Amino acid sequence: MAKVILKKASYDYEALKEQVCEVMNSLGGKEIMPRSSVVIKPNLLAPAPPDKAMLTHPLVVKATVEYVLQRGACPRISDSPAMGSFEKVLKESGIKDALGGLDVECREFKESESVNIGEPFNFIEISRDALRADVVINLPKLKTHSQMLLTLGVKNLFGCIVGLRKPEWHFRTGVDREMFAKLLVGICRVLKPSFTILDGIVALEGQGPGKGGTPRSLGVLMGSEDAFALDIVVCRMLGIEPERLLTNRVALEAGLVESALRVEGDLPGVSDFKLPEIAPLVFGPKAFHGAMRRHFVQRPASHDTLCRLCGECWKYCPAKAITHDTKRVRFDYEKCIRCYCCIEVCPHGALSAEETIPGKVIRRIMKISS
Repeated sequence: MAKVILKKASYDYEALKEQVCEVMNSLGGKEIMPRSSVVIKPNLLAPAPPDKAMLTHPLVVKATVEYVLQRGACPRISDSPAMGSFEKVLKESGIKDALGGLDVECREFKESESVNIGEPFNFIEISRDALRADVVINLPKLKTHSQMLLTLGVKNLFGCIVGLRKPEWHFRTGVDREMFAKLLVGICRVLKPSFTILDGIVALEGQGPGKGGTPRSLGVLMGSEDAFALDIVVCRMLGIEPERLLTNRVALEAGLVESALRVEGDLPGVSDFKLPEIAPLVFGPKAFHGAMRRHFVQRPASHDTLCRLCGECWKYCPAKAITHDTKRVRFDYEKCIRCYCCIEVCPHGALSAEETIPGKVIRRIMKISS
């Protein structure tokens, strides 16, 4: 039976360190062998300070590193950020300072190797270091996600896809969110992290996962040996049907989640957690899907008062659907695959996912008529 442990927690370090130790011990962390290689994978999306709640908090990372060191193992912090250099993310996140004086390596995922994650993708390239580590500790942040609703334990492992292969996979899966969910589930199934510790102490709600989101204190630390089980319990805590999160639905359909889950600790009920609106990307007769995508379905939009034309969105866009002039960014909505990578990487919180007014009207009419 899969077990998920909950702790009421804060960023008071001495208490947090003890709680991380308790969670790890309960999950079998004492089996981490001396001199074993341990890859610790936080959420290091982009440069941001801890108060933005975009990244795994530096003290959660520190507590995990210290636990691994106590076991006599060799910890390494790794990720492949979507924006900014790995070194810049470590510095601005506070992780570099937090780890000062500790015997830990910090190294970006650089090299990949091909591994079979199953149908329909078969062999894909995943970080060699993550694949070959003796132990992988997954440290996600509880955040909303404009494309996938939430980014939790399973989604966090997408960072083990190196560099520009991430936007390439967004482009290859296109507008099909379920196909992208299958990719994420396949990556998690192959990597199979030994431990997943979720930082939900201060979460990110609204237009996450980047700076468009809003920090919200939840005071929760969660842990499990099963990332799929942990994601399901998070959904229950937020009052969301677990299958509404597509990675959960795909995992359940594939039989990757045990039917019975044991929750240790009091599961709080979080009311009114603000989720991004996930509107359908196409609807109605197939012959009209092209026009729907251009004019009627949810799409990224820029808030000109916040946009600084820094260029991060059009540099990263996998579909090359963003251009600009001297005043504003412009979207080619026929090219746009609605991956919302632009929202993720925008350093100014200037982009958001918005459904057009005509789209809302037509969708409601079609729903009523059906």
